[in-house]
Amino acid sequence: MSEALLSKYSTAVPRYTSYPTAPHFHQGVDCGKYAQWLQALEAGQTLSLYLHIPYCDRLCWFCACHTKHTLKYEPIAVYLQSLKREIAAVAAHVRPGVRVTAVHFGGGSPTMVKPDDMRDLMAHMKEHFTFDPKAEISVEMDPNDLDDARYDALADIGMTRASLGVQDFNPVVQKSINRIQTFEQTKSVVDAVRARGVRSVNCDILYGLPYQTISSVEATVRDILSLDPDRIALFGYAHVPWMKKHQTMIPEKALPDSLERYRQMRRAADMLVEAGYEVIGIDHFAKPGDSMAKAARDGSLRRNFQGYTVDAADALIGFGASSIGQLPQGYVQNIPATGEYERAVDGGALAAVRGIELSADDRLRADVIETLMCQFRFDFASLRQKHGVLAEDVIAEARDFAAGDRDGIVALDSAGFRITETGRAFARVVAAQFDIYLSNGKGRHSIAV
Repeated sequence: MSEALLSKYSTAVPRYTSYPTAPHFHQGVDCGKYAQWLQALEAGQTLSLYLHIPYCDRLCWFCACHTKHTLKYEPIAVYLQSLKREIAAVAAHVRPGVRVTAVHFGGGSPTMVKPDDMRDLMAHMKEHFTFDPKAEISVEMDPNDLDDARYDALADIGMTRASLGVQDFNPVVQKSINRIQTFEQTKSVVDAVRARGVRSVNCDILYGLPYQTISSVEATVRDILSLDPDRIALFGYAHVPWMKKHQTMIPEKALPDSLERYRQMRRAADMLVEAGYEVIGIDHFAKPGDSMAKAARDGSLRRNFQGYTVDAADALIGFGASSIGQLPQGYVQNIPATGEYERAVDGGALAAVRGIELSADDRLRADVIETLMCQFRFDFASLRQKHGVLAEDVIAEARDFAAGDRDGIVALDSAGFRITETGRAFARVVAAQFDIYLSNGKGRHSIAV
């Protein structure tokens, strides 16, 4: 990859975990609209639930999640009561016969929740929603929070996938991002969850961190491979200090430039492929027998706010402060500020504060962007079949884009439009060509590589 090409396409664009993206949500989608959308779900449809725990007992400076630091459990206990009230309020609008097929606990640090409170929270959800017997339960885990009692509680709630953020095992890198986590701690978590029957383990690695080098990335990948995870996510650090003030603690002069970031990413990806993992989209890797690898091969891979997924539920409901849900009609986001969220749901209201209702053009472009992010191509005939005459505008844009491409990042073939091998590193940039909202200047984004 030439430095000139990287420089040209390392621009700031969305990650496209949704379309339209969150900066374009507005207050026209409120609690009343959200209630209507929930009531429109029909018996037989499926739900995925996301529960946001916006607390950490340490604040990692690289993190761009909506969370806050606390060393006391009382704020978490209060928040959990509000969360339960929201679950009950939302469930009251959902018809019987709508089935939950997946639950994801994210944060923040969900593993800060005490064992009995975690069991109580899951029991509360099952009291208000009908769960599929094979529902997937995934939990984001911080090794510093965990003990045997918490492992046992997670086993009791039926956790099927453990997700561990590793970032980099190098002590210098860890100190610079305020994330001290040894390999031994991480291994102990993997061993403990597997001993309790968890079928799938995911590990996250970051590149582009301060003081990171190709050799430190190589060492981290070797350590991760020794844990034999089922899935590995390889994310580029998103430096957005204008949005997350704690990222001002990151020493910017120690951040690698775009060429070094690319080399780190490329080396880590090559090592994972050499170890037998299959490439999934722009930043995931999975063992060939994993459901995500199978979905990538058969074309059923999806993308949502947690990134790449095999979750095929008809709707995603987000619970907790700042959570985003996705229903057939559009997207809805809860109140971001924890205190305001608690006051709203404690008063008996839903927590929706903004969102966006999808137009026919939004659905078309969402389809194109998600397909590009998952499959690196889209088929003209399929697009016409699903979206009718409206597809012609996007097909014309694709033809114009390919005709004007002098760098070989996209191409046309007999079936449609595709991103080339050279262009895959810039898939977000290619997807952005079909984003009609991007030009209005709302939102600032991280660089694409």
